[in-house]
Amino acid sequence: MRVKGLARPEPRWLKALERAPPVTFPRPEGKIKTLVLPEDVYVTKFNRIHPDSLYHDAIKISGFDPPPARVFAWRVLELKEQGVDEDVAMAVADNEYRTEKKAKKKAYKELKEIARSEGRKPPPNPYPSAIKEIQAEEKKYVMDRLHNPKVIEIANKMKEERDRMLRDRAAGQR
Repeated sequence: MRVKGLARPEPRWLKALERAPPVTFPRPEGKIKTLVLPEDVYVTKFNRIHPDSLYHDAIKISGFDPPPARVFAWRVLELKEQGVDEDVAMAVADNEYRTEKKAKKKAYKELKEIARSEGRKPPPNPYPSAIKEIQAEEKKYVMDRLHNPKVIEIANKMKEERDRMLRDRAAGQR
């Protein structure tokens, strides 16, 4: 078979590839196994006991402070290593979590009262609601939607197009 021009019937690299095919790496069989840590059992138990703390994990996913559920689990494992029974270790860790949370709330309440008496803005809440944090992030966009002239103009154009389309649809049915 003759080919005109610079084209070749078989590229040069094909022979080399046939002599030494590329390396194939072994594939894992089936699904990749999930990573299981020793404290995961206690994290799920903590989340069952304190469902309100689930929001800390979602928001502070890239934070430096570990979520309260992990701290609880680490404390339970530490107490178990010292020879304490599992139920007692969980009770101790839970009590420590509750006292720490109460102390933070009390300290925040005092800071808020001091700020009010001095006429300043109160400090941020150490246990904010996840919903309120998301709303605070989105507040800028909501205000922008209501007050930015460009956004209002676009919204008005969209309303006019929708009204025109509904009028056309109604005229077409007659």
